[in-house]
Amino acid sequence: MYSNLTGGDAGKKRLLVKHHMVWRFAYRRDTTPRSRAAGRFFGLSRFAILLLAGLTMAGCAAMPDAKDPEAVADFEQTNDPIEPFNRGIFEVNQALDKGIIKPIALVYRDYTPAAVQTVVRNMLNNLRSPVIFANDVLQGKLRRAWETLVRFLINSTMGFGGLGNPAQDMVGFKFHNEDFGQTLAVWGMPEGPYIVLPILGPSNPRDTVGLVVDALIDPLNIWLSNTDRSELIFARSAVRGIDERSRNIDVLDELEKSSLDFYASLRSLYRQHRGDEINDGQPTGNYPMPGLSGVSPDMGPGLDGPGLDAASRAP
Repeated sequence: MYSNLTGGDAGKKRLLVKHHMVWRFAYRRDTTPRSRAAGRFFGLSRFAILLLAGLTMAGCAAMPDAKDPEAVADFEQTNDPIEPFNRGIFEVNQALDKGIIKPIALVYRDYTPAAVQTVVRNMLNNLRSPVIFANDVLQGKLRRAWETLVRFLINSTMGFGGLGNPAQDMVGFKFHNEDFGQTLAVWGMPEGPYIVLPILGPSNPRDTVGLVVDALIDPLNIWLSNTDRSELIFARSAVRGIDERSRNIDVLDELEKSSLDFYASLRSLYRQHRGDEINDGQPTGNYPMPGLSGVSPDMGPGLDGPGLDAASRAP
């Protein structure tokens, strides 16, 4: 390849050979199964960030007349500057929910034994424990971090890998959810404008960043990516989504029937739900929503429409 470089070109020859070897080594590294898997996973994470940036540049709702103070105040309180775009994504999500997600969730709820559903939920909760523990610590909630750690150790051993929940039955440590979106809120970061993510549903910039961070720091995700099993990351997320959707079918159906504007109702419910999660179940009172006093507090992370809490859906 370099035989025509002789004499005074010896230096160029050495440089080209070195350049060629570096690129050949880089190519060999980047095409291994492990690197391809990691590339797909982290590539999707970069895509989520780019999607968030694109949403902020999408079509915006028209600003009300500055001479109408009530309209301006309502616009600012709603904090949904790209509402036309969000409603478009919402309609697509609704179509996917009614055509695919909800029918699967109905079959899962009606035909899967309750004991099996409980085992699946226990396993999913246990697998998420390392991420919850990290966010407990980052929020300075050391008592809750201790409970998360003890739950994980007990359920992973005596609970046969998380299939059971002896930590709750024996020592009364109930499952609680934490995510990096909540951590950012505790640190004082504002939520930013309301956005609707494809498939995942209602969110905001703070919770979307939290979703990506939780996915990147999850030990199971890291192991699956490094062993060329990235598809299991998405399978795990899909199972959690179906489980959560199956528990919220009746409540959301009733909400849709009773709402004049289902989009606006879900927006308010999402903010109320996230506010309660950030305050560890203590209602904030910041997002009043008449008619929801009967909503069960056990709806769990991820009220779904098809996704009402994107941040709690970290794979």
